[in-house]
Amino acid sequence: MKTALSENLGFLCGFYPSIAETCRQIGINRQQFNKYLSGHVRPSRANMRRICDLFGVSEAELLLDPVDFQKIFEVRKRPVTEAALAGPLGHLDAIFRSSLSLERYVGYYYRYFFAFGYPGMIVKSLLRISAEDQRYYTKNIEILREPGNQRSITINKYLGVVFHLGDRIQLIEYEALQSNSISQSIYYPTYHSRVDRLVGIQTGAPLRKGRRPGASKVLLEYLGRDINARKALRRIGLFEPDDPDVPADVVDLIQNRIEPGHFVLDVEEL
Repeated sequence: MKTALSENLGFLCGFYPSIAETCRQIGINRQQFNKYLSGHVRPSRANMRRICDLFGVSEAELLLDPVDFQKIFEVRKRPVTEAALAGPLGHLDAIFRSSLSLERYVGYYYRYFFAFGYPGMIVKSLLRISAEDQRYYTKNIEILREPGNQRSITINKYLGVVFHLGDRIQLIEYEALQSNSISQSIYYPTYHSRVDRLVGIQTGAPLRKGRRPGASKVLLEYLGRDINARKALRRIGLFEPDDPDVPADVVDLIQNRIEPGHFVLDVEEL
């Protein structure tokens, strides 16, 4: 028995490689989700929130007539004309021109921070800074296995831009698979003869468990310009603080403490 909700869910699933992948991203059992798609069962309030969070829609929109719902998406996905983009892109170009060179920072990094959605756990991801036409870009891969369930895997891919402004390295990125999250991080540059570690502060929010914004300390550990990326990817994931894959001194450097007499989260330069 098809309903407006089930048809709209089926339409949204078409933006993902498979229904199984959609279920993994939402965190819902495939058998249960099939009941939503068939129209026989309506999601609970908690699962409805998860579904809305993943697809970036409201519950009211999900319940619209399928024709009206798809029209909304056509408007959202419609490309913006070059003339309309000229102003905003001009501002972005001005920032690129003001940015200092980041050539010495090009390469691969492990990125460490305490997870927003898994209290007490540390995310270790693989980030790359690359250069193109004297502009600098990032690609960051997270592979997160649900604690206690190694078969449940979430893959997040972030793409971004990097600027060297105001004696700080500033990175702005978005989650490219779902396009529903933007984060910013700011790092101290290094004045050592070689790049080793960069520390900073980042803002963000969980992609699956709630949407409460947060801030955390973050550390980049330089690996080099030419590495075995496959091998490096096998060493990323979600870790306990005492796991040997996370150096003990890194854990100490990314602890989110606000010292007495301080009122904001900050980080000391290495």
